Amino acid sequence: MSKTKFIFVTGGVCSSLGKGVSAAALGCLLESRGYSVSLQKMDPYINIDPGTMSPYQHGEVYVTEDGAETDLDLGYYERFTKSKFTRKNSVSTGQIYNTVIQRERKGDYLGRTVQVVPHITNEIRNRIYTLARENATDFVIVEIGGTVGDIESIPFLEAIRQMRYEHGPTQVLFIHVTLVPTITVAGEAKTKPTQHSVKELLALGIQPDILICRVNQPMPKEMKGKISSFCNVKEENVISASDISTSIYEIPKMYKEEKLDQVVLKTLGLELGKSNFTEWEKIIKSLHSAKQTVQIAVVGKYISLHDAYRSVYESLSHGGIANEANVEFIKVDPEKLDKTNVKDVLKSAHGVLVPGGFGDRGIEGKIAAIQYARTKGIPFFGICLGMQCAVIEYARNVLGMKDANSTEFRPDSPDPVISLIEEQMDIDQMGGTMRLGSYPCKIKKNTLAFSEYKQELIYERHRHRFEFTNKYKQRFEEKGMILSGISPDENLIEIVEIPEHPWFIGVQFHPEFTGKPTKPHPLFAGFIRAAVKFARKA
Repeated sequence: MSKTKFIFVTGGVCSSLGKGVSAAALGCLLESRGYSVSLQKMDPYINIDPGTMSPYQHGEVYVTEDGAETDLDLGYYERFTKSKFTRKNSVSTGQIYNTVIQRERKGDYLGRTVQVVPHITNEIRNRIYTLARENATDFVIVEIGGTVGDIESIPFLEAIRQMRYEHGPTQVLFIHVTLVPTITVAGEAKTKPTQHSVKELLALGIQPDILICRVNQPMPKEMKGKISSFCNVKEENVISASDISTSIYEIPKMYKEEKLDQVVLKTLGLELGKSNFTEWEKIIKSLHSAKQTVQIAVVGKYISLHDAYRSVYESLSHGGIANEANVEFIKVDPEKLDKTNVKDVLKSAHGVLVPGGFGDRGIEGKIAAIQYARTKGIPFFGICLGMQCAVIEYARNVLGMKDANSTEFRPDSPDPVISLIEEQMDIDQMGGTMRLGSYPCKIKKNTLAFSEYKQELIYERHRHRFEFTNKYKQRFEEKGMILSGISPDENLIEIVEIPEHPWFIGVQFHPEFTGKPTKPHPLFAGFIRAAVKFARKA
């Protein structure tokens, strides 16, 4: 761990400035220069994890290979870098306090008074050091959630202040992401909010080494000089982060042009190394040279919040990159959808995707969308709950089971084609009770799934409680639905498809969690390929 450098990314002025994307983009740039990186998110909320939080509160829940339910920023970390992440990459105030309180109950503190300093701050530092020891990377980039000035963030900021004091400026570096707003009437960018944000940090004993300033337009040299002077940061260390018009995958290139990676390495006294950025250059070139535009209808009950399905949208974009296509989204609220208006709502869609979720709200609208896609030959992709809805729709309209349903929505259904995992029938707690993380799946040859994956054994990440009810397997197969993916013990159905349809597939897992712009997930690439083909015929 002694060689590991620590980079802490904080945010000021307001939330949603892009700390997570900035941290991920920096990781990407450092990897392009031959360094190894790991990233960690410190969230100030008291929940143990976001698993039981509403997507409206927190956006999507991102699932790691080892089954941790984490902040969506870990998705950016994995998409922008080559690193794989686990539950140790995601830390919350709830986890920290829970660990300290459990130790106190066991008597580990020998009767001493347990306090925020040193006990809470020591545990925060311990989480960072543990990650550094186990991963042994050149850099650990830690994003501190929330905004400087939030009462919840103070223990995290105190912990990283202590680390800088202990290890010095050659091993610990502070980056502060802040806002330089433009006053619309005057048309003038204002640096005062950034100055005040840095003063907040200084009051907590932290002097930022680098400022990343979110602005509408690239900052002129004079403005960088002003910020440098008032904030005690070198002018070359004031980085302009202007708004991106096309895709977030242009952000690493923007930071490269601003020399962020060079500034970081120079500040820490490290060799620059040769930058190999060709992979990302190809992605950016592909984004600007799309030959076709396809419209994908995403039918989900949290559709009003873009972050609720963030990984789905990003994976669809990756599919576009793989097919030289620009992907546009038609966001459909299933509560406003039924058989009377489904044709009008989906008439311009070249593909229909129903993402995961929980609860019965909007289910009938999702089923109407699936029936329309199935009967009209529109490419369809069902993920988790989307697959379950596809099974219910097929049971009702092809197998003739008019009351087919999931026991999640109707426990007394006469034909429960989707039902609860048996071993979880008596569980009371909602947190951490699902099939979570990476599980194996065997794929049958001569199926659509096999033609996309091109391998017989795959591993995909799960987050769900309900499964295909096995006693109905034969009846579905007799009526033409292929159960093309199954767990190695043959107890759990993972993939369903309809062979006579141009492209119709439902998966019990979440493939959106493993795709990268540099390596699109095969199912998303295949789905967009089918949508492009459908668009050309339309």
